Amino acid sequence: MQAISLCDTLDFSLSDHDSLTCSDPAIPTDERNFIFKARSLFRERTSFNSPISIHVKKEIPPEGGLGGGSGNIATTLFALNRLSGLEIEEETLAKWGGELSSDAPFFFSKGTAYATGRGEKVESLPALPRKELYLVKPKGEGLSTPLVYKHCKVNVHSTHPEKLLENALGGHLNALNDLEFPAFALRPELKRIKETLLEVGFNLVAMTGSGTTFFCFGPQIAIPFDAWVTKTSFLSRKENEWYVTNR
Repeated sequence: MQAISLCDTLDFSLSDHDSLTCSDPAIPTDERNFIFKARSLFRERTSFNSPISIHVKKEIPPEGGLGGGSGNIATTLFALNRLSGLEIEEETLAKWGGELSSDAPFFFSKGTAYATGRGEKVESLPALPRKELYLVKPKGEGLSTPLVYKHCKVNVHSTHPEKLLENALGGHLNALNDLEFPAFALRPELKRIKETLLEVGFNLVAMTGSGTTFFCFGPQIAIPFDAWVTKTSFLSRKENEWYVTNR
């Protein structure tokens, strides 16, 4: 797993009452929101009950397989730990985050990691060389993560993870994602979109997570269909700090 510079921006402040607002009015800000859930979980596990005001500047598209909700869980736990002054170890915060999302513990790595189990067992790895890439999410396309996993047949389509890890650490990036099989079965047009991205000139193309975004390595290319497109790069974080981008 690799962190990238595309991010939501979360602002936290002590307040006289709880609030959670978002720049995207389509995003719920009640108990359905992962940030709301992470704040509630932190309070359940600690004595910190001070009212908190949280605002989210939303940039990561939902249902894109980009880990936006998981990243926001981890960010919330990290921020509340700082605001409370409790100095809870990150290992503990990662375990708490894993109760809400399998991918949340990853964000407590340094940005490059090997995840096993259901994703909650995270081994930090040396940072990969900084590399730029493009994200392409077809307009109007979204997939539910639970739905994709429900249709994944791991014994039928299986890429040996240790080999992929060896290649990545050796500088040979892979464009393989076993979740493409169920995603393409659920949305056949996604397979055609991947083929088109390769045909127009990208060197490597693969779906991110459970989709429907594709990560593309290669030169900037005009996309011949209606899509959300952004340029991003690999990102890492320093010890005891959170992720900072220079975008």
